[in-house]
Amino acid sequence: MTTTATASAHSTTAALAVQDVTVRFSGLTALDGVSFTVEPGSVHAVIGPNGAGKSTCFNVLSGVYRATSGHVRLGDTELTGLPPHVIADLGVARTFQNLALPPHATVADSLLLGRHRLTRSGFVATGLRLPSAAREERRHRDRVREIAAFIGLDKELERPAGSLPYGQQKLVELGRALCMEPKVLLLDEPIAGMTADERRRTAAVVADVRDSLGISIVLVEHDMGVVMRLADAVTVLDFGRRIAGGTPAEVQNDPAVVQAYLGAPQ
Repeated sequence: MTTTATASAHSTTAALAVQDVTVRFSGLTALDGVSFTVEPGSVHAVIGPNGAGKSTCFNVLSGVYRATSGHVRLGDTELTGLPPHVIADLGVARTFQNLALPPHATVADSLLLGRHRLTRSGFVATGLRLPSAAREERRHRDRVREIAAFIGLDKELERPAGSLPYGQQKLVELGRALCMEPKVLLLDEPIAGMTADERRRTAAVVADVRDSLGISIVLVEHDMGVVMRLADAVTVLDFGRRIAGGTPAEVQNDPAVVQAYLGAPQ
């Protein structure tokens, strides 16, 4: 895999801190005082049985849900309560469990959507094809090619994204998030539904994002093999509470985690 994308990589210096976050929906507590810290340039997995609160946690981090109480901070910047587009502008990008690609757009145009927040040319300049707008578009398209090469899709740029195999479509979605030049990347089940070969390839890309680009990654994933191989740290949720945290090895052997997953007595 090529690492051309490192040319524009920026190392993150800010930790993502989740402090005592509680989310309630009309009496139901979806998250209950959850705290964890994603260290800069690390992969931090959030795992737990179905209904544990993982998706709610992601929705709070990306601004889709508002925390009832508690704080989310990226370095010194308070993210709590900000709308999703502002959080994205501050450097938090996410992918979704379900594919959300425009079916007929090419891979190049799908990736280019991720550059939208970085576009400085105004509507009029772009519409009139002014030189400044043309130069900026060239820069964005160059960056799209670099990121496509980084994720291994440089040969597919002119193909409709919807015509690619499922695993490659998920990679396009990951690439679109990378095109936002994020400091933190939220990956919601990035390898769900993939073949063994696609899983291996995508896991390698995720590891490369951390190692080559220095981007912090928060990962929700059911494949424990991938979590144990990729994650630097793991937070375990059950019924909205944090029941364990630590390295993959520590978490794997924690009796509370075994009980949550297997229903076995501690």
